Amino acid sequence: MVNDMEYKEFLKQKIEIAPKTGLEITAEDVNPALLPHQRDAVIWAVRGGRRALFESFGLGKTIQALEFCHIITKRAGGQALIVMPLGVRQEFKRDAVELLGYPEPPYVRTMAEVRATDAPILLTNYERVRDGDINPSFFTVTSLDEAAVLRSFGSKTYQTFLDKFKGVPYKLVNTATPSPNKYKELIHYAGYLEVMDTGQALTRFFKRDSTKANHLTLYTEREEEFWTWLASWALFITKPSDLGYDNTGYDLPDMEIRYHCIDSGSDTVEDKDGQVRFATAENLSLQQCAREKRESIGIRIAKAKEIIDAEPDNSFIIWHDLEAERHALKKAIPEMVDIYGSQDYDIRERRVIDFQEGRTRLFGTKKELSGSGCNFQRHCHRAIFLGIDYEFNDFIQAVHRIYRFLQSEQVVIDIIYTNKEKGILDVLQKKWEQHNYLTEKMTDLIRKYGLSNTGIEGLKRKMGVERVQIKGQHYTAILNDCVEETRKMESDSVGLIHTSIPFSNHYEYSPNYNDFGHNESTGKFFEQMDYLTPELLRVLQPGRVMAVHVKDRVLFGNATGTGMPTVEPFHAMCIKHYMEHGFMYFGMITVVTDVVRENNQTYRLGWTEQCKDGSKMGVGCPEYILLFRKLPTDTSTAYADVPVVKSKEEYTRGQWQLDAHGFWRSSGDRLLDKDDVINADVSTLRKIYHKFSRESVYSYEEHVKLANELDKNGRLPATFMVIDPASWSDEVWDDINRMKTLNTEQARRKLIMHICPLQIDIVERIINRYSNEGDVVYDPFAGLFTVPYIAAKTGRYGIGCELNPDSFRDGVGYLKSTDTKTEQMTLFDLLGA
Repeated sequence: MVNDMEYKEFLKQKIEIAPKTGLEITAEDVNPALLPHQRDAVIWAVRGGRRALFESFGLGKTIQALEFCHIITKRAGGQALIVMPLGVRQEFKRDAVELLGYPEPPYVRTMAEVRATDAPILLTNYERVRDGDINPSFFTVTSLDEAAVLRSFGSKTYQTFLDKFKGVPYKLVNTATPSPNKYKELIHYAGYLEVMDTGQALTRFFKRDSTKANHLTLYTEREEEFWTWLASWALFITKPSDLGYDNTGYDLPDMEIRYHCIDSGSDTVEDKDGQVRFATAENLSLQQCAREKRESIGIRIAKAKEIIDAEPDNSFIIWHDLEAERHALKKAIPEMVDIYGSQDYDIRERRVIDFQEGRTRLFGTKKELSGSGCNFQRHCHRAIFLGIDYEFNDFIQAVHRIYRFLQSEQVVIDIIYTNKEKGILDVLQKKWEQHNYLTEKMTDLIRKYGLSNTGIEGLKRKMGVERVQIKGQHYTAILNDCVEETRKMESDSVGLIHTSIPFSNHYEYSPNYNDFGHNESTGKFFEQMDYLTPELLRVLQPGRVMAVHVKDRVLFGNATGTGMPTVEPFHAMCIKHYMEHGFMYFGMITVVTDVVRENNQTYRLGWTEQCKDGSKMGVGCPEYILLFRKLPTDTSTAYADVPVVKSKEEYTRGQWQLDAHGFWRSSGDRLLDKDDVINADVSTLRKIYHKFSRESVYSYEEHVKLANELDKNGRLPATFMVIDPASWSDEVWDDINRMKTLNTEQARRKLIMHICPLQIDIVERIINRYSNEGDVVYDPFAGLFTVPYIAAKTGRYGIGCELNPDSFRDGVGYLKSTDTKTEQMTLFDLLGA
């Protein structure tokens, strides 16, 4: 029996998401040179210990970072490291000396230089940490300037910094554009700050698109919770009045955006198949974008020169992307002073400072060189973008090099693009709208809650739920932790256990510490399973079956550090786990998956990557039904104490052969509505090919030829597989209807779709094969209650336990339909209509 107190202690171990490392300080501890909004932000950040300052351009993040580091090193000892982009260190040195009155912080390149100085605050750049020997764990406090590099989860900088900065007691990140247009990028800062594990934050707030890899959208019903959680560790302010202070000196002038569409010929492009289409953001590939940019350099530079010549008294910054553009600009506008990546660093820095201080009128640079951290607003209010691309973060950062507080003139931005790039411009403008919406949402929360984190209490995870039980004629639905619920059930009371278990720590199914998906590792997941599995063995009747639906887990290279996707053999780990707890393993049914659909979900089996290096490509991940048995009382015959008996009249030789073979055909019937029935011709094609595949001698060469012919004719879909090989294996099911789940109904009703539902075909077959009418069929992870639903419809008694209240509510709705004679709409009904 499960020890209740021991289980609760295990759950309590999950509670601490991030260590509390802050220091209590007051306004008297802050340098009086800081303005009121800057002082309050520093106090808030020091108290939190690991915090993010997402403040608008020009609000003084540089001196706030310096003061954050100064206070903590003074109180806690040690040294501070401020990491910044190239070309920004002069800003920190000037502000430290001239505004705060502190010694000039030295710039360090190596750990030898770090150890050679006792200065409390040191400066370095991202490359020195990422690619050099600078060790952040040496420091008491670290601060990242222009920390938007953390947005990209798979980038080398993010992965390196996540590991190198782990455990640093005090951490600050600063950027005005934390996530210009993708909300999910914001959680990467939380992972770096050790506020919440990135994977747990993703599963808590974002829903997945099962048809497209990495396409996550914020749950509508959790949006307010997401913003409130964000406000607990990140400070968004656009102006001092967001914190209740006067905006004098922080009123931005007007900004005018001038768009210049240059005609570069026809609005059409030719795709790789020779099809001519109108150029849009959807069908303009990255290669076509690059070609258009290269081929239009001359006409774009002519337009830029026309703009500059019309205003001979104004300074201009000319943003360009290509080296070819820089050379052409120098030829057309010799007066322009330029910088470039291979240039001597000291020359670059001197030219940047010359433009900042008004000694240069025309300055040509790239966004990657000067787009972050540089302040050009004192002597320049005109900027020209020689071209456009999809990188909104780089664009908005570049705009705000001159459109920032202390700018006294109207800012005018000229954006030059060609008629073929209209689609790119549309995307850029939509991202701008998204950025403005994000900023508005967060500043509203700051105005609502202030900096006291009032209202954050509601974000704490729950420990357990208030138990709810709904009983019908043929079912019982329970809202509760399945460990606590199963231990209350009578021993030897269940005729069949059939479930789809959570896939380790891959998903969280509810914001609850009891959630099996809320574990930091696969090892911790199985520790929690150790409390459930003995109870499942106890309640199962002697000799009866537990059928467990599982799938191996894809581990992505950017998270493991291997650089390539690998597979955790989760099904094998499950077999080992259940055998250790006394279950007898006696077989496995394989359900093949569609490799094209899977690649759309994971991008790990791509055709392009296979062509580049076939050694990287594995195979699709099938699903498995693991079959376990509780030993019967009498092992001499090994019959169950209550056998699953079938008459030969009812259970024919033909049905026995199909069941024993392990390759079971689907009826094809499913729950859906008319909108789900699309592309019937392709569906027919798949059925025809499966028939052919089973009745003919298989030829791999002929199979490839057929695929190629279909591709040439535009009949090889990119979203699912239509000519997958039919199975001849004894233990492989190749015909499970992927659409036949209760999720279809969920999607139709625009409700949250359960992440990994059991297919109805599987449930029907397992229940028919391994239980008698009148048996109790139990699913401890009921989800949408598919197992109890099918059990109730087939003369059994279904019991399901679920922790997520939303899934429980919807599942009860399906179960209640079994109490009436009303049948839900199926595919056959639709085809008959």
